[in-house]
Amino acid sequence: MELYVHIPFCVRKCAYCDFLSAPAGGLEQRAYVDQLLEEIQMQSLNYKEYDVTSIFIGGGTPSILRAEWMSEILSMIHQCFAVESDAEITIEANPGTLDAHKLDVYRQSGINRISLGLQSADDEELRTLGRIHTYDDFLKSYERVRQAGFTNVNIDLMSALPGQTLASWKNTLKKVLMLRPEHISAYSLIIEEGTPFFERYHTKEGRMLLPDEDMDREMYHFTKTYLKEQDYDRYEISNYAKPGYECRHNIGYWTGVEYLGLGLGASSYMLDHRFHSEQDMEKYMKIRMREDLTPLYQEVEELDLGAKMEEFMFLGLRLAKGVSGSEFFERFNQNMWNIYGAVIQKYIDEGLLESNSPDIRLTERGMDVSNYVMSGFLLE
Repeated sequence: MELYVHIPFCVRKCAYCDFLSAPAGGLEQRAYVDQLLEEIQMQSLNYKEYDVTSIFIGGGTPSILRAEWMSEILSMIHQCFAVESDAEITIEANPGTLDAHKLDVYRQSGINRISLGLQSADDEELRTLGRIHTYDDFLKSYERVRQAGFTNVNIDLMSALPGQTLASWKNTLKKVLMLRPEHISAYSLIIEEGTPFFERYHTKEGRMLLPDEDMDREMYHFTKTYLKEQDYDRYEISNYAKPGYECRHNIGYWTGVEYLGLGLGASSYMLDHRFHSEQDMEKYMKIRMREDLTPLYQEVEELDLGAKMEEFMFLGLRLAKGVSGSEFFERFNQNMWNIYGAVIQKYIDEGLLESNSPDIRLTERGMDVSNYVMSGFLLE
């Protein structure tokens, strides 16, 4: 089992962000931590038989919390759950929110992986995104992370930004590669409804300020080619790693490992059920965790056999290694080719899938149109 811990606070909400997060003062943050500690204790009673293989602390900006509060959260998790000795424990952090003390406490608390949100090495692009930091701020934070002894660092990057050119994207990648992080996540910007970016760029005039689809693809292809030349393996559509540094937590998501979300709005997949926690902060804070966890759970959905097979296919196909036919049989006691043979053959004929029977994976062309391919594995 994996754990996800949601910290819904940030210094300032970015213009493109639709995550469940907002600025908050110290008193509100402390009250949330206390409620989260209660939830950890009570949730753990339902999953005593599980071993925890990874923990991911996301947000928001988890590194905004006081170091000692983060230590309390991790201490409670270790007290209440059976965390494996070699578990991967990641915390997301933004430049400008880290100092030597925090990083020392993180290490003492068992955190062994830092995910730094850079997005761009161009200060003008960072201002457009509404980020709180400059590239120089990022470099200082990255240096602190290394000085603190962390040897597993991810850097988040974002392409297809307003006003971004292929040259500026190449410059961002080259600057990041000079630092030799162990892992790089490189996603294209998605304009989400309800964000300032949606209001700014959803019109015809606004869309003209964004790189067009051809430029987006050119950035994508340069990324995979350049990172491969620099010995980073693309093990998932948008994720690259040095050998042995693939994100174990995210691979768990893509391969159907059960995960429990803790905190405001956190999503879970446990015992064939998908659900998420209460998303309204006021309501979440009023839940009496020790009396009844039922009010915590929202939109509980039980996955039937068909839904589980669908997810196995379109999540597994995100991975470069693809989907294992033998694992499909072990999990569902059915032959993958009997269920999906026609659609698999169709995509093989179109050059979008390749097969080393009984396994399948996306081709390079298939990666470019992955959403189209994956939609074919939805069962009627």
